[in-house]
Amino acid sequence: MSAPAAPIRVMIADDQMMVRQGFTVLLNAEPDIEVVGQAVDGAQAVAKAAELAPDVVLMDIRMPGMGGIEATSVITAVPDCAVKVLVLTTFDLDEYVYEALRAGASGFLLKDASADQLAEAVRVVAAGEALLSPNITKRLITEFSRLGAPRAPSKARIADLTERETEVLALIAQGLSNAEIAARLIVAEQTVKTHVGRILVKLGLRDRTQAAVFAYETGLVRPTGY
Repeated sequence: MSAPAAPIRVMIADDQMMVRQGFTVLLNAEPDIEVVGQAVDGAQAVAKAAELAPDVVLMDIRMPGMGGIEATSVITAVPDCAVKVLVLTTFDLDEYVYEALRAGASGFLLKDASADQLAEAVRVVAAGEALLSPNITKRLITEFSRLGAPRAPSKARIADLTERETEVLALIAQGLSNAEIAARLIVAEQTVKTHVGRILVKLGLRDRTQAAVFAYETGLVRPTGY
């Protein structure tokens, strides 16, 4: 009999003690998740992430001193960083979605999410998937429209991708899961996983979230529609 999988190790960074304690109780109630530390601001989050090496950091955006977006950028900039950041906020604003993802966050979740949604978000991000709901994808499109994304794909940046890999990258940017991409392209889900892995390696990207941002920034996905 194989040994049970190790629990997902989570750190919570939030300046409100009740929020930290509440999330700790909710997540520790899950059999596959363990809260291993807490931080009261961005600077402490950076220090404790380096010390504890959690799988996932739940990161508030607005904290005194160093905020969550800056802390996320510092944490994810570490070479070969395996820590994933799931941004939590009460502020459902386009600028925060965009800046959090640009900083290296793997997902974005509002604090009014249910306990089940929170736990599932942790699992999704820990597994290396992007937590990009259709609503968040729409916000990304709106933000890139405001900023003025390139009108045509930057061929130099995607030249190493095959035609199918380019197609998969565009679908990732639209917020589709591996299963949805497989159904769209009429291929096996494992085939999609292989394509995604090759895309990340070729482009030097950490995860699907970075791939989605890359697709918008190079103009592969147009902000005016797909």
